[in-house]
Amino acid sequence: MTMAPKLNWDQLRVFLAAARAGSLRGASDFLGVNHATVNRAIQGMEQSLGTRVFDRSAGGLTLTQPGELLVPHAEEIERQTLHIGRKLSGLDTAPSGTVRVSVPPSFAQAFLGPIIAGFTEEFPDINIEIISTNAISDINRHETDVSIRVAFEVEDDVVGRRLVQYSVAAFASPAYLARHPELTVGDGAGAHFVGWGGNSDWVKETPFPNAKTRHVMPEIFMQAEAAANGLGIAWCPALLLDPDPRLVRVPNAPAQLSRSIWVLLHGDLRKTARVRAFVDYISDYITARKAQFSA
Repeated sequence: MTMAPKLNWDQLRVFLAAARAGSLRGASDFLGVNHATVNRAIQGMEQSLGTRVFDRSAGGLTLTQPGELLVPHAEEIERQTLHIGRKLSGLDTAPSGTVRVSVPPSFAQAFLGPIIAGFTEEFPDINIEIISTNAISDINRHETDVSIRVAFEVEDDVVGRRLVQYSVAAFASPAYLARHPELTVGDGAGAHFVGWGGNSDWVKETPFPNAKTRHVMPEIFMQAEAAANGLGIAWCPALLLDPDPRLVRVPNAPAQLSRSIWVLLHGDLRKTARVRAFVDYISDYITARKAQFSA
């Protein structure tokens, strides 16, 4: 009688990370373990299965046919494992433990500090772990408990609240404006925006549709630094740049409503006390200050 190969979730977890990253190094970075640990787990899996799941080359890892066959089964086990974890976590009734929160770096730097300070005073037994990233954290894969996201709409299969729609405005240094006395709302010829990268179609929607873009700085506070040093106009969320004493709003240029700030979580965590406490607190904090976001 042939014995079925023995696999464990740790091996499958490493296998999925390697398959998604395409390299041992990428998998080790994602999992937070060293290169040798990943290699041992994959070798142990291949020994248990009696076959290779990856072809190795200087370019990285390529799934073999058995490896390709294994992927959907490993992903199903991953879904079930995460589902069980969320269900058990959802039984938590005491507001204590850790809540992982992903948030764009600029917004984390601008206004998250007072929120966490007030929250900690009210819930001293809950720790907040901030994941500062512009990437979209996958709530369904449990990459984060709560996601603070900036978007026009959210289509993920998660529970979400639209908290507030914020305004964007044109900012420049007084010295830059002095060098461009001809700057006229509705035109903008001769002036420059600090670029976001990609195409510049967004410029047509600003008060200066004929301005050009200069440089690429796809992060808000990088653009603020560039504008403060006279490199051009920054078209950014007003609540983030208004506090900068080196910048002023370009005179007569109207602000425009832009994306919304959302708070998102997985449905299984809605009754988890620590998650519910944080979601309710940050939601109440931001919605109570809507005027600051849309000014």
